[in-house]
Amino acid sequence: MISWAAFTKLADSNFTMPVAALLAVWLAGARAWKPFFQWSFLFGAGILLVVATKIAYIGWGAGIPALDFTGISGHAMRATAIAPALMAILLQKKTRQLQQIGLLAGLAFGIAISISRLAIHVHSVSEVVSGCLLGAAVGLGFAWLIRNRPIVFDRKLLLVGVIALLPVLSLKPAPTDSWMESVAYYLSGKERPAKTTSLESVTTEYH
Repeated sequence: MISWAAFTKLADSNFTMPVAALLAVWLAGARAWKPFFQWSFLFGAGILLVVATKIAYIGWGAGIPALDFTGISGHAMRATAIAPALMAILLQKKTRQLQQIGLLAGLAFGIAISISRLAIHVHSVSEVVSGCLLGAAVGLGFAWLIRNRPIVFDRKLLLVGVIALLPVLSLKPAPTDSWMESVAYYLSGKERPAKTTSLESVTTEYH
């Protein structure tokens, strides 16, 4: 049985960011320029919100203590945005019922990733719920925008591309937390604290 720690890696940034970029490249290759810009804007805005909330907390302590909120979960946001968007593209030529089932499956994947963040104790409920809702708005919003715009292009290329990216899951997660910390301390002018313990370092890799 796959552990939550292994499952949650499916939403690591070193996999999901290339998949999001691959979707944009595929849309550009299809010359579907409007969906290309729509996806780039929606997903980019989602990532920006995630980063902004985390930098605000690290640099200025701008969180919500009552909700144990220190920033939107990036894993939850990326999973719930990308999975429905991929399903919307891959099933675009299928029946409406099958498309709806695909979107629900994409959302279910994002929710499962969100649960995994709670299971490994790296996020609070408020952080994963906000990430899940933001991601769903991005993924379902994109699916709604392209609902009447059939894209004529080989979808097998997109599917093969996603599969080809799977080996990166064996790599160490990108140090995104460290990058955001550097930006936050630079912008806020705060002193960077001493290096965390090895246990804390391992934990932050899952944020």
